[in-house]
Amino acid sequence: MSYSAIVVGAGSKIAQAIIEQLIALDDCQQILAISRGQNFEHEKVTAINTHYDEASIAHTCSELAPTFPVAKVFICQGILHQGELQPERKLESISAENMLKVFEANTVTPSLWLKYLTPHLKSSEPCKVALFSARIGSISDNQLGGWYSYRASKAALNMMVQTFAVELARRAKNVKLLAFHPGTTDTPLSEPFQRSVPEGKLFTPEFVATQLLSLLDRLEVDGHASYMDWNHQVITW
Repeated sequence: MSYSAIVVGAGSKIAQAIIEQLIALDDCQQILAISRGQNFEHEKVTAINTHYDEASIAHTCSELAPTFPVAKVFICQGILHQGELQPERKLESISAENMLKVFEANTVTPSLWLKYLTPHLKSSEPCKVALFSARIGSISDNQLGGWYSYRASKAALNMMVQTFAVELARRAKNVKLLAFHPGTTDTPLSEPFQRSVPEGKLFTPEFVATQLLSLLDRLEVDGHASYMDWNHQVITW
């Protein structure tokens, strides 16, 4: 079956690797690549440039015109550090301004994309949606503390994914939601922290894209959200 795919945050390294692998799939005939300014030259890819405020997200989604049923969606949003904004190592480092920035990028914006994309996902065909979360967002797995805003924003995203899944099980039974932990990937997001990564645990964007696509292929549309990592292992919420 021919299908369309939607990639939000298409300027990121992992998103670009996902797009390259989608291009190579015969069934994937259209890729709607949404970003703040990334261009693509392949005939399968339609580049859509927009801002990420709610009005722009709503307008962009209202103008989308998938040619085929949407079978795969990747919401690759996220921020860990930006200039003086860094993960907090102790509670004295918490600031309201930085916390709000992190929550907006990691929780609010991905949730808005799912909100406005949902009308395009409802069909009789399965549609699998991956939102980029992180293992650090697991409340039950938190043994180290620190990184307050990033950790809390990903936990909040996980709750949004769970809650969206409850509603979509009634309203869009063909949609499966996945909160995905890509592992530590060799991208600008992880660059300042790569020295502490164990040998063999710093992944290429291409590897992560391969793992995610194969994970989506095996997931069943069951009316529940899943929280899983790059190695296809379940993470406790």
